[in-house]
Amino acid sequence: MTVEPGHSLPLAFCAALFLAGTVAAQDAPVAQSANPPRVDEAPLSAPNPGAAGLLSPRLTGLTTDMWRRSDPATLEGLIRALDLPVPALRAHMRVMMLAEADPPADDRDLAHLTARLTWLEDQGLVEEALALLDITGVQDPHLFSIWSDLALLLGESAPVCRALSAQPRLSDDLSLRIFCTARDGDWRRAALVLQSAQTLGDIRGRRAELLTRFLDPELASDAPLLPPVRPTPLEFRLFEALGEPLPTAPLPLPFAVLDLGGDNGWRAQIQAAERLARAGSLPANRLLGIYTLRQPAASGGVWDRVDALQDFERALNRGTPDAIAQELERVWPQMASGRLLVPFAELYGERLSEISMDGRAAGLARRAGFLSPAYEALALELTDGSRETRFLTAIARGLAPAEMADLPHAQAVAAGFSGAAMPRTLRSQLAEGRLGEVILRAMVLFASGAAGNGQDLTDAIAAFRSLGLEDLARRSALELMILDAERARR
Repeated sequence: MTVEPGHSLPLAFCAALFLAGTVAAQDAPVAQSANPPRVDEAPLSAPNPGAAGLLSPRLTGLTTDMWRRSDPATLEGLIRALDLPVPALRAHMRVMMLAEADPPADDRDLAHLTARLTWLEDQGLVEEALALLDITGVQDPHLFSIWSDLALLLGESAPVCRALSAQPRLSDDLSLRIFCTARDGDWRRAALVLQSAQTLGDIRGRRAELLTRFLDPELASDAPLLPPVRPTPLEFRLFEALGEPLPTAPLPLPFAVLDLGGDNGWRAQIQAAERLARAGSLPANRLLGIYTLRQPAASGGVWDRVDALQDFERALNRGTPDAIAQELERVWPQMASGRLLVPFAELYGERLSEISMDGRAAGLARRAGFLSPAYEALALELTDGSRETRFLTAIARGLAPAEMADLPHAQAVAAGFSGAAMPRTLRSQLAEGRLGEVILRAMVLFASGAAGNGQDLTDAIAAFRSLGLEDLARRSALELMILDAERARR
């Protein structure tokens, strides 16, 4: 029996329910224990931090329950293992990690939120991760650990140490406690904590030597202190405090954000911007702004790329087709060698489609159009009748190609747009309400397909299309074929 809001149950029905409950209670077995029963409780108005996000369902098109019925350990493993081969997949993954959505029902220790934050950090999306933590708060030790790493990475140690001083339970990291104690001016106490930790074996090796030199260089050994391959943000700041700052270029991607301001020189700034743009973690317009800050004073390596892009930009602004074609042929291989063709296409794909060019330059302009966000509209305007153009145009429109093209993965991609069905396993998982997990598994299939397993690539494209992710299916396929073709030519 259902009751509409605002209506009450009939009195006779309520009495029947009461009598039935009384009889059931009298017939129930006697309790076997005098202990009070376990009662789960939570404030009714308390938001779940695991559901926090920066992007609403209206913006993402994703349901709020996409993670709800999945196992948190399974999701964590999938997120950690993902190696996404094309920018379109990385862009969609970023949306999923920032989307407002309920966490898995069995996620009792914020494992899924932690996995999302870790992925954002690993991709160099430091600002986004910090913005997400602003919503969730950092009262949980797992979240505090991530927040303290991000804050130390950006050189903001004061709020970390204040929070740790106010609530020591937030972290059991003795190294961080020693650092904060010294930073607060109590060097003697910091040294005592370090000595005790070394005696108990809680801090040893390079970390112990690094903290010793930080607290009292005279007590340190004379042996050189080799920098770690993957330093923690705290170790990075300790090396900096010792007057031996670590260069960020060989370090993991999150450290690249430190050079975006240009404090370590324009070359370091360019290299950092390229690393982040390559991962899809820096807007193309910002990359262009850094490329065009000034004239390169040297040649070779990154300077040749900067010089070629600046010359192309000048030619494009002058509007002379012959000059544009010449500079396009020069800048294209430079951007390809830097694995930056997609950011280049985002910047110039539409403008190049409006310029009349012939020969190789015209072919490069068409490829830039297919790699741009306006790929479908630009494809409809193409008049070139080459087999490659016809094939790519069909994919851009979501149609089955009429004939094959000489492009990597062409056959597997064509099969994906020719009515292939989503794999049965993914259909079963989708029927169980595991939408987010199904998308992640389709991404895993795509990565396998990009490595050479054609059936996996077909299955991934079919899965994306069945899930309504048509733009993702098209852009991923276009990027994979064009970028792999460019790699084969180098």
